[in-house]
Amino acid sequence: MMPNSMTGYGRCLLENETLAQHWEVKSVNGRHLELKWRLPAAVRSLETRLEKTARRFATRGRVEISLSLRAPVIGVSARLDTEAAQAMLDGLSALARSRGDLFEPDYNALLAVPHLWGHVEEEPDEDVVAHLEAGLTLALEDWNESRAAEGRLLAADLSSRIELLEEWTGLLTERAPEIREDRADALRDRLTEALTPTELDEGRFLQEVAILIDRLDVSEELTRLNAHLTRLRELLRDGTDVGRRMDFTLQECFREINTCGSKLSDINFSRIVVDIKNELEKCREQSQNLE
Repeated sequence: MMPNSMTGYGRCLLENETLAQHWEVKSVNGRHLELKWRLPAAVRSLETRLEKTARRFATRGRVEISLSLRAPVIGVSARLDTEAAQAMLDGLSALARSRGDLFEPDYNALLAVPHLWGHVEEEPDEDVVAHLEAGLTLALEDWNESRAAEGRLLAADLSSRIELLEEWTGLLTERAPEIREDRADALRDRLTEALTPTELDEGRFLQEVAILIDRLDVSEELTRLNAHLTRLRELLRDGTDVGRRMDFTLQECFREINTCGSKLSDINFSRIVVDIKNELEKCREQSQNLE
């Protein structure tokens, strides 16, 4: 199972005798799943229900979902606030009587009083809702196909980078023991030159050399680094929640290689360490696009 990219685009145009719907789905990378809806007012009340459909297709990323409708699916009816209208007419009638005038209400004038009128939106029937869910599902499937295609490219790129990292780690594993021996020999030569044979305590010397060699030992760090690289390959094959888990594993890789670089300051060794760090950073940037 290959991982999906968080970046993608999908669309769907679906028509029947009731309505024509055009869905568009766009997404970019993000730490969590963030859905942004652009729905016509007539179906805005369905957002919560449609979101359940969308969440079946994604777990991370900022996703924008928009819908265009060519025909209305919900009727909108006007509603008169009869109590307020009656109170208004009664008040005008009482005023006319107090002045000795004849009052004949003009009901058409009530149409020009905005606060007397409200709108009642009718909920769409289940057939309409099912049709909208079907259109959204097709758009999300198209979107997932584009994300899967990009995910395959990202996985191939990461796989080649991991292979390169494994080669460099192998070079470090070969070179590290030689550096330790060279440092031990250099220390012995310097102490031999600085001290007379009577001043040189062989036992103490061997103890100091052992401590130095232990400090220069990066075999455990390189073993863990190799294990982390193997884990990265497993995550790419697994394809589940790859982005988050790869990000954590890459942090561990950085930790191990930083320790290697601080322990051994050999020029050639350090060059490989820098190359590994640069490649790990590229892997981190790529992994941030994976779901």
